[in-house]
Amino acid sequence: MIRVGITGKSGFIGYHLCHTINQFKEEFSLVEFEKNFFNEQLKLDAFVSSCDVIIHLAALNRHNEPEVIYETNVSLVNKLVKALERTESKAHLIISSSTQEERENLYGKSKKEGRKLLSDWARQNNGRLSGLIIPNVFGPFGQPYYNSVVATFCHQIANGETPKIDVDGDLKLIYVGELVEKIIQIIRDNDNTHELFIPHTAEAKVSEILVKLNYFQNTYQETGEIPALNNDFEFRLFNTYRCYMDIASYFPKKFVQHLDARGGFVEIARQGIPGQTSFSTTLPEVTRGNHYHTRKIERFAVIKGKALIQLRRIGTEDVHEFYLDGDYPAYVDMPIWYTHNIKNIGDDTLYTIFWINEPFDPNNPDTYFEIV
Repeated sequence: MIRVGITGKSGFIGYHLCHTINQFKEEFSLVEFEKNFFNEQLKLDAFVSSCDVIIHLAALNRHNEPEVIYETNVSLVNKLVKALERTESKAHLIISSSTQEERENLYGKSKKEGRKLLSDWARQNNGRLSGLIIPNVFGPFGQPYYNSVVATFCHQIANGETPKIDVDGDLKLIYVGELVEKIIQIIRDNDNTHELFIPHTAEAKVSEILVKLNYFQNTYQETGEIPALNNDFEFRLFNTYRCYMDIASYFPKKFVQHLDARGGFVEIARQGIPGQTSFSTTLPEVTRGNHYHTRKIERFAVIKGKALIQLRRIGTEDVHEFYLDGDYPAYVDMPIWYTHNIKNIGDDTLYTIFWINEPFDPNNPDTYFEIV
């Protein structure tokens, strides 16, 4: 069992890294870390002593005074180095730096100096360091106006605001899930590359990203249509956008029901991508689901009976509850990283139609059990 400690675990990358590592409970165990450990020497030393791997993500990205960014980030690394020396740690160190290292800004300089400090420690103490130089990262739950322009635009568009392009630059991007996969592989490989450039997996101008996000808003948020997604980048960008919508007020969405002498007809989902549509019957008081996905797009549509659908974002305690009745057909979509279930709360059999963008593959299921 590899004991992994993560500083900055409540941040954007830290959130995804922690919850992904938790999917490999037989391989990794997470060592508890709180940000106040940096101000309490005994707690920091105990944390360092408990780790086989330390992933240093804690850093300040933005501040009105750039000097504060520089001083904070360098200070955090210095405190970590001193704890490593006091405890004579042999942990594998992984630090997240940025392609801004070579830019003339104090954030980039702080990241470069922090990586160098840990590199010096590794060389002097026969330690291991993976110094990751990372391009722009995007994905679900990035903080608007802080983590990335993608996070800011998603937040603004999903909430009816109009984004503004200051500089229409060309962005080199990596999806947070891809970055997390690389970090986990670096742990497994016992990497010792002090300057390790993480390649970007997508490239787009700011204006191109804005066009795509507006398209998602118009097709998905306004009409409920699953948009055409032409490549992996668009697929990941769409999954990112969905996580910035206010699901509590957006769902459940009423279907348009067409009635005639034969009965009723309801279109479930128009789509521009391949998918799988299915239906289930659920006996009274039975619950299905209690799992989450990290990439799949899924829709639950109740067509007969009464149901309670529950969603909870992984790592949080707030549960969203939606009551659906087949007499008033409606649907709820499952955002990625939200564990979800559906329960028959009526007296008769519940009929539910499910749509998902990819058929179930037992060799790559992307389905993780967790009670809502």
